[in-house]
Amino acid sequence: MNNLQQLREQANACKDCAGQMPHAPNPVFVWPDAPKIILISQAPGRLAHASSIAWNDASGERLRGWLRVERGTFYESGAFAVLPMGFCFPGYKNGADAPPLKACAPKWHHQFLSRAKPSLTIFVGRYAQQSYLPQYKTLTEAVSDFENLLPARIVLPHPSGRNNRWLAKHNWFEGALLPSLKQCVAGVLSSGTNA
Repeated sequence: MNNLQQLREQANACKDCAGQMPHAPNPVFVWPDAPKIILISQAPGRLAHASSIAWNDASGERLRGWLRVERGTFYESGAFAVLPMGFCFPGYKNGADAPPLKACAPKWHHQFLSRAKPSLTIFVGRYAQQSYLPQYKTLTEAVSDFENLLPARIVLPHPSGRNNRWLAKHNWFEGALLPSLKQCVAGVLSSGTNA
C-alpha cells in the first residue's frame, strides 16, 4: 500500500499543466485502496475545483441518484474511485467547461488502473467513452448498449443539466438503463469482495 499512497501523493502534487489553465493546478480525484466501482469521468467542475471534492455539485447529486447511493457511501465507503480524464478543472470555453486537458489520462490512468480489480467501471461522458470504448461511433450508441456491457462496464451521459434534452429524448435511459445500473451497483456494494 505504500506504493499506492506514493502514487496518490504524486498525482495530487502534479503541476504539469500549470500555465495551461486560468488558475493553479488542483488535481481532484478519488482513489481508495481497493475500489469496487471506478468512475472514469470528464474533469472536475468549478465547484469540485474550489472544494477539492470530486462530483461536489448538482451533477454529482444527479449521478449519485442514478447510482442510488447516498453521499456518505459515495465518499466514505472506500468502494468508489473517481478517475477523471483530466484531473484539474480546465476552465471555460464558449460558456461551458473546457475539454479535459489531454496530458492527464496518458500519465496517470494506467498507473492507477493497473492496481485495481473493480467489479464495475462506469464511463461518464463522451471523453471517457471515446478513449476507452472507441468502437462506438457516438456516446448515445455506447450508452444504449448497456445490456451487453453490464455487469462489468457501462457508459453514461454526463449528468449535467445541459443533457436534459438528451435525457428527455431517450426515455429508455430512465426506464431501462437506470434500473439495471442501480441493481448492478447494489449487488457490487453488497458483495464482500471485488470480482
